[in-house]
Amino acid sequence: MKVADAKEIKNLEPTAETIVTLPMGLLGFERIKKYQLIADPNEAPFQWLQVDNDDNLAFLVVSPFEVLPTYQPEISDDDAGFLKLAGPEDAVIYNIVTLRPKGQTTVNLKGPIVLNRHTLVGKQVVIVNAAAYSVQHPIPTLS
Repeated sequence: MKVADAKEIKNLEPTAETIVTLPMGLLGFERIKKYQLIADPNEAPFQWLQVDNDDNLAFLVVSPFEVLPTYQPEISDDDAGFLKLAGPEDAVIYNIVTLRPKGQTTVNLKGPIVLNRHTLVGKQVVIVNAAAYSVQHPIPTLS
């Protein structure tokens, strides 16, 4: 499934109860399956993917379209099937942000977290067209 442009992917508006299930976990955190998606308007466009019931472990995430409006990830048919995505409009995509001390803040565009907006089940995938993107794509200053 090819995601044509940002207009097809709408962000979620998480609430205090927005629990995301990642049956495969995240790379390096495979045993953790439940996360809470947290948004603070003062931190927009960034959000937090916090381990459910653990305030000490969270990942900073952002919609890739905020960083690179021309981002066009291709999701494999297997991944789309696993997530039960009928089309791009069923998907929500977040990418993990890396904050580096005294360095450039980057985002992983090769391995997005793709969620089914209806079930809130997701998976970190390696996109089919990963060669076109970087795991350390610089984030410009967002306003």
